[in-house]
Amino acid sequence: MSLNWAAAVVAGIVAGTLATAVQLFLWWAFLDALPWMLYRDARLTAAILMGREVLPPPVTFDWNVMMVATLIHFAISIAYGLILACLISRLGMALSLLTGSIYGLSLYGINMYGVTIIFPWFWEARDWITILTHIVFGISLAGTYKVFAKHELET
Repeated sequence: MSLNWAAAVVAGIVAGTLATAVQLFLWWAFLDALPWMLYRDARLTAAILMGREVLPPPVTFDWNVMMVATLIHFAISIAYGLILACLISRLGMALSLLTGSIYGLSLYGINMYGVTIIFPWFWEARDWITILTHIVFGISLAGTYKVFAKHELET
């Protein structure tokens, strides 16, 4: 199967959405920390473009922060989808899902330890929930890509 760029973009959007939903559920179920954790992570992400000025307390809802964080989140999710699509385009579903889980775990390491060299404030997000949501992201990214890429070939 050849690389399907459109399927990779769709997979990035779907996986980014699903991983966020899982993370929100886990924060609610295990930490009872909504909406504070959502606002905190939005500020951590938005600070990539908006600067450190958005980081200090209070950690409250801000439309500008949420919009910038959402755009960054989906741009990165799509970029990661394009990379994974290159890795799994010729693999079957089972091996793609396994690769996706390893990819998600690798992204956790890159995002939470590599990216913190440039944006040190991300150390705050290092926890088991973030690890799990990165794995969910990778698996759903791989699965969605394979489903959409196959569907495109059949139509």
